Amino acid sequence: MRQNEHLEAPPTRRRPWTYLLLGILIVLAIAGGIYYFQTSPSAVDSKGKANKTKEMTAESPVPVALETAVKADFPVYLNGLGTVTALRTVTVKPRVDGELVKVLFTEGQWVQAGEVLAEIDPRPFQIQLQQAQGQLLRDEALLKNARIDQSRYQTLLEQDSIAAQQTATQTAQVKQYQGVVEMDKAQVNNAKLQLDYAHLTAPISGQVGLRLIDQGNIVHANDSNGIVVITQLQPITVVFTLPEDQVQPVMQRWRTNQSVAVTAFDRAGKTALATGTLLAIDNQIDPTTGTLKLKAQFDNTGRSLFANQFVNIKMHLDTLQDATLVPTAAIQNDSLGAFVYVVNSANTVELRRINLGPTEADHVVVLDNLAPGETVVLEGADRLRAGSLVDVTQKDGKAVAALPDQSAKPDGKAGKRGRRP
Repeated sequence: MRQNEHLEAPPTRRRPWTYLLLGILIVLAIAGGIYYFQTSPSAVDSKGKANKTKEMTAESPVPVALETAVKADFPVYLNGLGTVTALRTVTVKPRVDGELVKVLFTEGQWVQAGEVLAEIDPRPFQIQLQQAQGQLLRDEALLKNARIDQSRYQTLLEQDSIAAQQTATQTAQVKQYQGVVEMDKAQVNNAKLQLDYAHLTAPISGQVGLRLIDQGNIVHANDSNGIVVITQLQPITVVFTLPEDQVQPVMQRWRTNQSVAVTAFDRAGKTALATGTLLAIDNQIDPTTGTLKLKAQFDNTGRSLFANQFVNIKMHLDTLQDATLVPTAAIQNDSLGAFVYVVNSANTVELRRINLGPTEADHVVVLDNLAPGETVVLEGADRLRAGSLVDVTQKDGKAVAALPDQSAKPDGKAGKRGRRP
């Protein structure tokens, strides 16, 4: 046996064209399968049903709620945030030292200017007054006696019975006593003033706060806390801010010297607390916030405003006469701006581009391209496009009855059902 006979034959190698042929066959098989499923009766039937369903959906009326544009006078308000500021706030402090023997006010009480609020022990000041008055009486007696001597010396001088120097000395003595008497009078007045300071009175009319010190304590003139704080709440002011882009309309109205009405609302902006007028406008815009400060004054007869209270401000700037109004919910927006869907007598909608004016509550002023009496889509606009058929289910807040079914027509075609706008 030859040696080569023990060797195995090498494996047969596949040629490249074999793989190419196999790939072509696979592609043809896949293409044939796709063609079969698309041309089969079930596929054709499903496609027809889908197209038919899509066509029916496109032609179906869209349920909508309508609102009629109205013509009315529209008040223009500017809104701002403000803080109630008292015209005057005073801390009642003692002006003399002593024991606080009486507290005559009740916390939260309304007081009038000059009303006695508390009393410091007056006895030391009464004694000082008596001493000053006694000193005054003594010095007035000395002055009176000096004047009698001066008169006698003057008579003797005229008779040439006394030296002129003695008369001049007596005249100087009288002037000295006059000075002493004036000083004594000042001491009496000072003692009376200290006695008055022992009675603490209200410097302004207003509402007192909580008591800061109790009866029986020793108070001093240099105490920092005081006894009570009085805040003037009638009238009262509110400092509020407006954006700088609203400054010019405000200044134009302010220059006419017309009263500008301002209403203060609570923190939620729902309850009106007080009505007042614009009092002052600041002379510069805050560069950090881009706002201008304004001050309004309120009579606050209902005592609904308190110092440092946060409020919402509505300032009545102007009133637009015979403006066209629509609900804000009817306004749609896209990249080109604001528009509304207007419904015509054929129950189809028209896309109407508009320009908007001021907004207040749930209504907005339409400046052009919409007339009072035209109806706009309030609800259901998200499914509409220009020319869409609508089914009016509600108009001006009231339900609308459906029209009779018009399906049975002479031509045999199905009719369109809808509701009158």
